[in-house]
Amino acid sequence: MRGSEFHSFEEEDEHAKVYDSKLMRRLLTYLGPYKLQIVAALILIIAASVVMLAGPYLTKIAIDDYIRPLNLKGLEFIIFLYVLTLVMEATLNYAKRYVTQMIGQKVMYDIRMQLFSHLQRLHVGFFDRNPVGRLMTRVMGDVSVLNDLFTSGVIEVFGDLFSILGIMVVMFTMNWQLALVTYTVIPIILIATLIFQIKVRRAYREGRRQLARVNAFLEENLVGMTTVQTFCQERRSFEKFDERNQAYLNANLHSVLYYSMFFPIVEVTGAIATALIIWYGGGKIIQNAMTIGALVAFIQYSARFFWPIRSLTEKYNILQSAMAASERIFGLLDTEPLIIDSQAPVKVDKIKGQIEFKDVWFAYNDGDYVLKGISFEAKEGEKVAIVGATGAGKTSIINLLCRFYEVNKGQILIDGVDIRDMELDKLHRSIGIVQQDVFLFSGTIEGNIRLGNKDISPQTVVHAAQSVHADYFIKKLPELYQSEIKERGSTFSVGQKQLIAFARALAYDPEILILDEATSSVDTETELLIQDALKRLMYGRTSIVIAHRLSTIQNADKIIVMHKGEIREIGDHWELLRRRGIYYRLYQLQYKGQEVIAEAASGD
Repeated sequence: MRGSEFHSFEEEDEHAKVYDSKLMRRLLTYLGPYKLQIVAALILIIAASVVMLAGPYLTKIAIDDYIRPLNLKGLEFIIFLYVLTLVMEATLNYAKRYVTQMIGQKVMYDIRMQLFSHLQRLHVGFFDRNPVGRLMTRVMGDVSVLNDLFTSGVIEVFGDLFSILGIMVVMFTMNWQLALVTYTVIPIILIATLIFQIKVRRAYREGRRQLARVNAFLEENLVGMTTVQTFCQERRSFEKFDERNQAYLNANLHSVLYYSMFFPIVEVTGAIATALIIWYGGGKIIQNAMTIGALVAFIQYSARFFWPIRSLTEKYNILQSAMAASERIFGLLDTEPLIIDSQAPVKVDKIKGQIEFKDVWFAYNDGDYVLKGISFEAKEGEKVAIVGATGAGKTSIINLLCRFYEVNKGQILIDGVDIRDMELDKLHRSIGIVQQDVFLFSGTIEGNIRLGNKDISPQTVVHAAQSVHADYFIKKLPELYQSEIKERGSTFSVGQKQLIAFARALAYDPEILILDEATSSVDTETELLIQDALKRLMYGRTSIVIAHRLSTIQNADKIIVMHKGEIREIGDHWELLRRRGIYYRLYQLQYKGQEVIAEAASGD
């Protein structure tokens, strides 16, 4: 399954089955490592059900053998046994719930770890097509839904069925005629349950649809809060959120309505059953065909008979939610990574950094090529710059070189080896990237420079930061390199974050360095600070620089000019200026003022 084949929440819930045997068998495999705990839970469930059956029968014995014949001798022992059964039932229920909850939590842990591990193996294009919010819901929300299935569903359903069966057997043993009278109300329960399930399923789906709308709107507005406040759209956003929130409320109120109707019906039905027991059993007592103790026990068993029926009805909704959630989870797990290691990868001990593109064609969407016949070479230690208008294909070249995407046609070679034949880890470790939008993780400055690499010492971190002049603001912080970085580095300026990214790249010491418009958002003062750092960073390693500011690439060994996915010009700065082509016009636009802009617009 490809990432683009994912459906929206609404579509997924609409097509989800109430029960899917294939999904259930696959879910049950996660219980495999916990067989002993499951056996223990089943024993506890059965034991609790058996103890639960003892209470009414002890009541029968107490009434028939001691209270009615006015024989108080021995009644204390029966009371002691009754209290003991209550304590045992409470203890067994506690142990049962603890074990089942523990199993559920461990299974959720396993599934989350599997999902996260799988996400790390998927190619970048998958994340371009699937919103982060949806993937977060897979890993956290949908997995949490499965917790109810493993704790209150799969295991405890056996306890409910055993309780129903046990009560029926005991009641038939005591008086089969009265048992049949009691069960005459079961059709009412079945009809009410069927209607309830249909109505609740529709309400559940509608609730999921409305929740998806609320989440999507909320995420979009929180991310774009600056724009909302800048253009005074708070009231309009509030009204739109109120509309979606009201629809979600209405969907939930429908569900509440059905629940509030169903459970009283169950209670009334149980009361009818009790009335039938009293009516029929009372007549039997008058005829001396039944004891008062048996009648009281029947009333107690009847009440307990409807407990597991109500519980099983609630498990229907748990099952439905779990089927929808598991379908989404397995849809993600079944998404095959498109970028994988070759079956027989070429072993490369040391990458030197010679890069060659051979007639490379690439399209994000089938047939819509963004790169067309790209061919160029970057020699070892050479500094190559790529320029061009937005959408020319500059970043796509970087994505292909890093093998975030696969080429459609042609080859990309590093040191004469096709990158598809190289080990992915080896390829990625040999390439350092500094992007325009720097991503900083929550943690410390040192942690963001090292990124968990234990081979990078604290001294190396400090040296790298000093080399790129990041220490000019780090040394002003109270805790220096141990200063905390908040989510996405919100407390740092764009320039400061980029300096940290430069220090990160220098600390990792890659053979190939990529600067993807890394200085486009840096102010002039900061740019002057890092010019010397860039020279040090690029010294002795092959560098590919994508830049809009031509001032940052004038000393490049080779400049590649792209236009609409094709290479139009290749040469150094002065050579390209002498040609008076695309590069010359770009240079004029940046440095020669408005007159040149007007001249270029006129077609000169």
